[in-house]
Amino acid sequence: NVFVMSLPLDFVPGPSPVLEEALALYARQYSSPDLVDGFVDVYVEVQKKLGNVLGSPQEGIVVMSGEGMLALWGALKSTVKAGDKVLCIAAGVFGFGLVEMAEKIGAEVHVVNFEYDEATRDLERIREEIEKLGPKLVTAIHCETPSGILNPIEQIGPLVREAGALFYVDFVSSAIGVPINVTESCIDLGLLGSQKCLSLPPDLSILTVSDRAWKVIEEVAYEGYDAILPWKSAVEKKYFPYTHNWRAVAALNFVLDKLEEEGFDRVAKRHLSAALLCRKRTLAMGLELYPKSESDCSPTVTAIKVPQNWKWQDLNKALQNHGVLFGGSYGKLAGEVFRIGHMGTQTADLKKLETALDILECILKQ
Repeated sequence: NVFVMSLPLDFVPGPSPVLEEALALYARQYSSPDLVDGFVDVYVEVQKKLGNVLGSPQEGIVVMSGEGMLALWGALKSTVKAGDKVLCIAAGVFGFGLVEMAEKIGAEVHVVNFEYDEATRDLERIREEIEKLGPKLVTAIHCETPSGILNPIEQIGPLVREAGALFYVDFVSSAIGVPINVTESCIDLGLLGSQKCLSLPPDLSILTVSDRAWKVIEEVAYEGYDAILPWKSAVEKKYFPYTHNWRAVAALNFVLDKLEEEGFDRVAKRHLSAALLCRKRTLAMGLELYPKSESDCSPTVTAIKVPQNWKWQDLNKALQNHGVLFGGSYGKLAGEVFRIGHMGTQTADLKKLETALDILECILKQ
């Protein structure tokens, strides 16, 4: 059997292609991260670098071994107990996914819901719901990847802080590609995966944890593989909750060095340039962006309505036959929306993206 592992023009909205130099670090031999001090040194370097780019104190950075969902579940279960009030600001597949997750751990969940094709910009409604409920935790998605929308978390955070609640933000597919400062945005739990704008395999979960969140985490004292509490003293004690993935942490350290060398402002600019190129070209083809307003579109992924005379599976097959990988969508958007990822390495060479868009245009003309 022949399986499609990748194609020359890979623009799925994550995982993004991994740099060869980063892949090479996985092929090296590493000793035990539990017994050799060198691992702690690399881990601390990563904490410092992530703290600098995300606006978090070094001690607030946690890097866990596992795909990004580990961070989402761990942050919820470490701060919320059965019966606690949680307010979910939901405007898409992932936002409503957090509703289900909070319900599964027994929280009293309330929802400020928006349409899938709009950003969560009604700040007055959000403020009213927060004041009315008095929640322990408020959740939000920065980039709703299935619908290509970027939400204004930097405006929502202060509303949450005023009410004394914790602000939990999934920025898995936006951080690094979009400037984020968790301190200025009043984010208590910021959640990131390694496979999107960092362009690494999906094997690390990254969290930013505020002092306020650490206090609640200590009170809840949740125990489990995804628990956050053991990480508070891991570096100081040189004792991690489990045998960590030294290869993945070394690759993350390498990628952060490359990004620092380039400059994070430039990194953000190339993500925005790729997004603007996608929108300009697809609109010129007569396609329709999924978000109602172009101002709501994310710099890291472009969501487009499937043309009426096509089925997504047929368009996808035609694209793959020409060496192009775009992505479909999920939930009620499946078959209705397709997405072009421009995250991490996908934004390094806009000529490749131009070629992929040329191919899309030729297929649609046929």
